[in-house]
Amino acid sequence: MRYPVALHTDDGESFGVTVPDIPGCFSAGDNEDEALDNAREAILGHLELLAESGEEIPSARPISEHRQNPDFEGAIWGFVEIDVTPFLGKAEKINITVPRLVLRQIDLYVQTHSKEARSRSAFLTQAALERMKGIR
Repeated sequence: MRYPVALHTDDGESFGVTVPDIPGCFSAGDNEDEALDNAREAILGHLELLAESGEEIPSARPISEHRQNPDFEGAIWGFVEIDVTPFLGKAEKINITVPRLVLRQIDLYVQTHSKEARSRSAFLTQAALERMKGIR
């Protein structure tokens, strides 16, 4: 999931980071790159705590929604990509029926996009999460 992050600076050198979709998730860094790296660690830590307490993993909303919030006025926006599947609970094996052509297309996509789709199961999980975004 791509979480939008808002970077703030007073001096143009060091940056504070807010993750609007994860309440209480903040970070900082001495430059933009360090701030984004630290934001990734902060997000992972928050998601781990949420998963351990049985709470729902927040969905990422579009930056356009966050820009309307006056707290983020003047922010520099970026994204941090996080694989949320480890925080969604234990995997369960299921049996599903998929048309052969669709299954071939899924497998071809996974083969040619191995960075974002590690397996058929990961692809289907991500597709379902994307489709259900905002429904929860």
